[in-house]
Formats: sequence, structure tokens, C-alpha cells
Amino acid sequence: MQEIQLAFRRFSKSPSFFFAVIVSIGLGIGANATIFSIVRSFLLRPPAVGDPATLVSVFTTKHGDCCGNNLSRPLFNDLRAQARSFSGLTAFYPSMPTSIGGSSEPVRVWGALAEFNYFDVNQIQMALGRGFHRDEEDLPVVVLSYHLWANRFAADPGILGKAVNVSGHPFTVIGVAPSSFRGLDIFTSDLWVPLGNKVLLMPNMDDRSRTNTWLEVAGRLAPGVTSLQAAAELNGIAQRLAQTYPATEKDRGFRLQAAGSLAPDEKAGLVGFLSALSVVALLVLCIACVNVVNLLMAQAFARQREMAVRLSLGARRTQLMRQMLVESTLLALGGGVFGLGLCLWGTSALSAFRLPIPLPIDLTVGIDWSVLAYTFGLSVGTGLLIGVAPAWAASRPVIAKAIKGEEAFAYSERRWSLRNVLVFSQVFLSLILLCATALFLHSLQSASNIDIGFRSRGILLMNIDPQLNGYSTARTTQLVDELRRRVGSLPGVMSVAFVDPVPLSMDGRWDDFHVEPQSDSAKPDTVVDLYLISPGFFQTMGIPQLSGRDFAHETADAPKVAIVNQTFVKQFFGDKNAIGQRVTGTGATYEIVGVVKNSRSRTLGEDLRPILYRSLAQDIGRDLDFRGVSLVVQTHGSPAAMETAVRNQIHTLDPAMAIFNAETMEEHLRDALVLPRLAGTLFGVFGITGLILTAVGLYGIMAYTVSRRTREIGIRLALGAQIGALQRLVVRQHLLLASIAIMLGLPCALALAKFATSILYGVHPHDPLTFMAVPLFLAAVALLACWIPARRIARVDPQKALRYE
Repeated sequence: MQEIQLAFRRFSKSPSFFFAVIVSIGLGIGANATIFSIVRSFLLRPPAVGDPATLVSVFTTKHGDCCGNNLSRPLFNDLRAQARSFSGLTAFYPSMPTSIGGSSEPVRVWGALAEFNYFDVNQIQMALGRGFHRDEEDLPVVVLSYHLWANRFAADPGILGKAVNVSGHPFTVIGVAPSSFRGLDIFTSDLWVPLGNKVLLMPNMDDRSRTNTWLEVAGRLAPGVTSLQAAAELNGIAQRLAQTYPATEKDRGFRLQAAGSLAPDEKAGLVGFLSALSVVALLVLCIACVNVVNLLMAQAFARQREMAVRLSLGARRTQLMRQMLVESTLLALGGGVFGLGLCLWGTSALSAFRLPIPLPIDLTVGIDWSVLAYTFGLSVGTGLLIGVAPAWAASRPVIAKAIKGEEAFAYSERRWSLRNVLVFSQVFLSLILLCATALFLHSLQSASNIDIGFRSRGILLMNIDPQLNGYSTARTTQLVDELRRRVGSLPGVMSVAFVDPVPLSMDGRWDDFHVEPQSDSAKPDTVVDLYLISPGFFQTMGIPQLSGRDFAHETADAPKVAIVNQTFVKQFFGDKNAIGQRVTGTGATYEIVGVVKNSRSRTLGEDLRPILYRSLAQDIGRDLDFRGVSLVVQTHGSPAAMETAVRNQIHTLDPAMAIFNAETMEEHLRDALVLPRLAGTLFGVFGITGLILTAVGLYGIMAYTVSRRTREIGIRLALGAQIGALQRLVVRQHLLLASIAIMLGLPCALALAKFATSILYGVHPHDPLTFMAVPLFLAAVALLACWIPARRIARVDPQKALRYE
């Protein structure tokens, strides 16, 4: 306790110094706490269920390759009937599009189909009411999420027993889930209905076929059973099923993971990205630590007389070291508090990022007790680490010299003194960090300049899903045609079309295609991206038509036609004319009637893909996606200003139609840039932070060096040395260290850059411009940071300098 009181007394005497230390440490700790918050949210946080340690997700393997997390309904029934390692197995479909009606405008929400034992297996304590009973599997009952109950129904405590409109059907509310629970995986659910309601809410999905793998499965391990034992039992069942159903179950296996985990193949990419961020955050912390050690070493030099006097009065060296370590730990804890503030701001900003996909993925990043514990542990560890060298040096002064006011720590001309090692480390780490930062900022610029192949301005996007309102194919076609006519007649509208899905939505639909007649049956089919479009789509999107015609008056019972892009023609027909050729895929044969220019399909960084555009009028009945269809409106002025008028036209035709994902094309493209934006933002912040810390650190070391060498400089000046020569001498010593650090750091930066290949857009990981400009820029910063304090030599008075100390 006495050491803490003494520490705060010292802090009060030099607040600016200790403020600089706290800020430096806080920047490093804040960066690491932010990255840990992301890791915690997406990789480490268990689902909000009872006893999460015994709840597992069931993944399937094929030929030993992992993994899928979807099972067919018959396969789930087999596992539930035969497995004895679980006290309960449950299945659910987490991404069912629904709409909620009522007195206000209908809204699109995401629900889940779940087995009757879903809430029991997850051990969910309901906020209101209860979960499902066994005899309710086919009944229209619903459990609302806490979020939907609070926002749509104003947290009505009397909601139980009331009927709510779910996709046009009355469902009775029997419960409200707790606020912490919105599902078992990254998909968030606003409501849950029993699995038997699939016939009512998703009638087009075949749930009895073994080839339709659509259910996710979770299980509660029986008491005393480990996940390895349960997996072994499931694999034994898989072998028996392979003999009974060889067409679908052959070579299938099972793997268990903690509930809520991503599939291992999906997790790999996320782990790689977060690992890169973690390394960068640690680099920032290392640079901050080196900077602070420099400052504390300067303080240790200034306290030499104090330490000598205390040793002369009988203090033990361990007491002095303990005092110094307490001070450094308190400073690090102060930095931890500052870092938590930065982390809170950073996680709030990161939560604003959106993926350009329609699925309900929760990207919220927050701070919980584990982040607080991590920050506390990191702060204490950092405090001890940065305090060891200054404490060791301060507790070992040359007592006789120190008491007389002479320098107690003899100045060393050794090339690799501790101070020189710190200079080298700062520049070395900063170079690696700045190279990574420059690569990702260059990647963001490159991604922003990619030619997407279609119009990005003056476009309004708006989704509807007629299937949710029970529309037949004929009625959906009539709605689409009438909306095109009505919206197209609005003032300020240039053209209107429908598309499913919107390009650059990160996912989409694709299928294998081959040319008809198929000349070589052994040749594998080519994967082709698929779009459903209405007439006028290419005009509205600004995609040039190169040959053939656009869709016009196609009907569902007419021969199917398609329009393809240049990449499709090149891969399927080479230099031949594609018009009139026939291709087969998606269970149908299409005649090509047009060719359009290439455009980006799923993501910005992809290679150009072969695309086949189908007529919405011909395939809307058999292949409309769960996203519904997107209305694409080209306007003269601001597209956002047209949203209300377009909404009114939709609700004039059907007041119960939910409208969702209303945005401009520019907003959609901003979301499509989410990965380069996220990487550029994080690496940019970390890189600038590291650069500032390095520059300040070099400045501090130089100022410290000049102050320690005041007597030497005075003697040199008295003997006739020129000020400019002395300045160059001092600068050259540290600039030489910086140059060595740059030369050694550059190969390391080049070696590490190759690991970022998969997340760079249009930039080679060994981009020459980056690896030429960054070292030169860092050398210039180092020169400036060294030269400014070196100018103080000009103000040294030789007479006073000879009496210095």
C-alpha cells in the first residue's frame, strides 16, 4: 500500500510525463482489446443456452473431408432414433423468411423452423410463457424473440395467447425468448415456429428427400458422455446407414463441435483474417512498450540520486525494484482504462459495418466480462514487462557518484546498448506494420476503382417477396408486370426492372451447365452464376448489350431462352457465335438469344465469372429465391428521394406486402466493400498509431541522448568542434540504427505479406510501390525525429555544460 501511495505522489509531480506513458500504453492495449472483442464475438463466445459445455453442433463429413452443418430430415430422424449418447437431439432451420403484419406497415423478419424439443434441449429460460410441446409440432404457435417483442409489440406483457400475422397466417404467441438468445449460430432469428409449419410457410421445400440437406442439428450430451464418444457412435450409425442408403449416405461421417461454432472450413478464413489483425495489434503494443521503456529509462536516469540516497539509508535493492514495478504496473493499468475507452469506441464503430447479403447475420461486437479480464491481465503483464529494465537499472546506481550529483549510469559507446536495441526494435516493428497498412490501404483504393461493369449512381433497390403472401406463379407475374408499369410512370423514373439476386451480394445461385448436344460426356460441366431478370434490366443497370436481343414477352410455357455474358461465350463457345446455341443446366435447356458485356457477380475481388441471365417470367414459379425479387429503379435525380413514391405504388397493389432492403446502389456497393473497408480501417488506424509511437519514441531517445551527453558536447565545443558536425554525429548514430532496422525488417515484411494474399483486392502482396515507398517514408520520419532534438546542441553553453551534473 505504501508503494502505491508513493507512486501516486510521483505521478502528481510530473503529470504530463505520466499522461504520455498512459496514452502510449493505452493505444497498444486498446488495439488488442478491440481485436480480442472481435475474436470473442465470432469465435469464442458460447451461445446463450443452459450449460453450453454439453451442447454440441452436429457436422457432416464426406470422404473424411469436413464439413457441412446441414442434414436431411430422414437422416435426422435416423440419428434421433438410434443415438444413445445424447439426452436430446433437436433440429432447426434458422433462415426462414417471414413477414409480420399488424396495425402498422408489414415488415420482413427472419424466423426459424424448430423441432418441438428445441427450447428444452437448449435449456432456455423463457422471458415469458414457454416453448413448444410435443403435440404442437403441426400447430400454428409461435415463440417471439425478445427483440421482436420489444420493438414490434412494444413489450406487451399480455402478448401470450394473442394471434399475430406470420406471412399472412394467424399464429398464437405462446412464449417470448430471453433477450440474450436469438439462435444457436451466427444467424439471428426473430421468431420460432414448430417444424411442422414448413408446409404452411415454406411449401416449395421438399423435406422428405435424403438429398435435400436443409436442417441444422444440435444435441445435448448425456451425463458422462464425451463429444468423442458421441461422435464415434454417430459414425457407427453412419456406416449402417451407408449400407441401407448407399446412394445418399455412402462415405458420410460426423464430427461434433461446440454449439454455435462455425463449420471448420468456414472458420478457417475468419481465423486467418483475425490472426493477421492480432499480429498487427501486438506489433502496435510492442512499439508502445518500447516507447514507454525509453521514457522510463530516462526517468530512471533522473532518479539516480534518489535511489543512491535510499540505498545509503539502508533500503534493499528489491524494495527499490518493487517500487518501480508498482509504478509501471499502475501506469499500465491507467493505460488499460484508456484502452478500454478506445475499445468501446472501436467496437461501436465496427458494429456499423454490414455485409451485402440478405441473411440475418449478427455482426455486433461488444465488451463483456471476458474482454475486461483480458484487458486487466494484459495491462498487468505489460506493466511488469516495461518496468523490469528501468527497475533493474534504477536500483543499481554508482552510489558515490550519484550522491555527488555525477552521472551514475556511465554513458556507453557500445554499439548494441539497451537504448540502441530499443531504437532498432521500434523501427523494425514499425516497418512491418506500415508495410501491412500500406498494402491494405492500396487494396481498398484498388477495390474502389474496380470496374464493376454496371451503373453505380442513380439506382434505387427495393425487395419484395410475394411468396410470403401466398402468391401463385401467375399472380406474382402479374404483380411484377404491374409494378414495372406503375413505377415506370412516376415522374423522375427513367427505367424499371426486377432482378434476383442483386449483383455483388457475396452469394447468389449457380449451377453446372454444358452445351447441347453434349459432344464429350466425360468433360465436366462448367459452374455458371445465375440471375433471374425482367425485360429492361440491362438498360436500367447500364450493361451494354453486344449482340442478340433483350427479353420481351416470354411466358412460362414457351421454350426457355437465356442471355449470357462474354466470359460465358469464351468458356463455352470460344470464337463461335453464341446466338442460337443451346445449353443445359438447372434441369432445363435454354436457347441463347443475347450476349452482354461482362460485369462483377458475387464479390469485387473475384475473377470474371460466366453468367447466364434467365427470364423472370419463365422461371419465377420454379426457382424464385428466398430473398424474393429486387426492384431496380433508375432515376433522374436522387434515388433515395423516390423511395416513398415507390413504396406507395407497392402498397397500392398490396397493403400487406412487406418491403425490405431498401437502399441505393451506392449504399449496396459500400457494403460490398466491407472486407477491404474493414481491413483498411483497422490496419490504417494501427499503422498510423504505430508510426506516431515510433516517431515520438525516436524523438524521446534523441532528446534523452542529448541531455546525457551535455558534458561531452560542452567539452567538444570548448575544444573547437563545430555545432553542425556534432549534430550530424548524434543524428548519424541513431539514423544508422534505423537504417539497419529498415534493411532487416524489409525481408520480414515481404515474407509476412504473402499470408495476406487472399484478402487483398487487385494488389500483389509484394507490391513494388509499397515496399519502396514505405522504407523511404519511415527513413524520412526517423531523420526528422532525430534531427529536431539534435538542434538543441546549438543552444549548449560550453561553460555551463562543463558544470553540468
